[in-house]
Amino acid sequence: MEDVFAYAEAEEVELRLDGAETQVRRPQAGRPGRRAFVSGKRRQNTIKTTTFSDGQGRMLLSGVVRPGRMHDQTAVRSEGIAEQFRHRPGVKAEVDSGYQGLAKEFPRQVSAPPKSPKDNACDGDKYAWREARRRQSSARICVEHTNAELRQWAPLRRFTGRRETHAETHIAIACLVSDRAAKRPSRPRTNTELVLARTIAC
Repeated sequence: MEDVFAYAEAEEVELRLDGAETQVRRPQAGRPGRRAFVSGKRRQNTIKTTTFSDGQGRMLLSGVVRPGRMHDQTAVRSEGIAEQFRHRPGVKAEVDSGYQGLAKEFPRQVSAPPKSPKDNACDGDKYAWREARRRQSSARICVEHTNAELRQWAPLRRFTGRRETHAETHIAIACLVSDRAAKRPSRPRTNTELVLARTIAC
């Protein structure tokens, strides 16, 4: 992970972070730590991973393997992601709403989806929020595509082996996906700047 942040700082690459879940076999009844794998989001036994990519969707790292019950924000603390942002203030990243805490701690480095306006907000505020959310989503969608490439491999959709070997399998597949992505020609960047078409008064 240190290499990814060092590369991003040296090459001025804006990172994209996203978490993914893989369904795994349910631990035996009575086994210690059994509940640690139950995902609060999917209500299944899962293992979570975190993927880093650049703005072209090329994978830089996929790992940070953890039980499905652990929240993305907890992994940020326990796996040293927040520490890397602290040591390298020049590195920036686009994240989803699961990393709101990271964006709050590093507002000049990490961009997360904006919070929705209140129900009684004027139409202008709601329109500005939708546009800001759209631009932020467009900026980070490439890492979603990277995770989709990983899920093309059956073991990363539903892992039927021993949970202890999942990390090795994930890393091996991630290396293959990364090598294939590195051979793709770079795509032109899409302009996501907001163009004011009409004025909306509050």
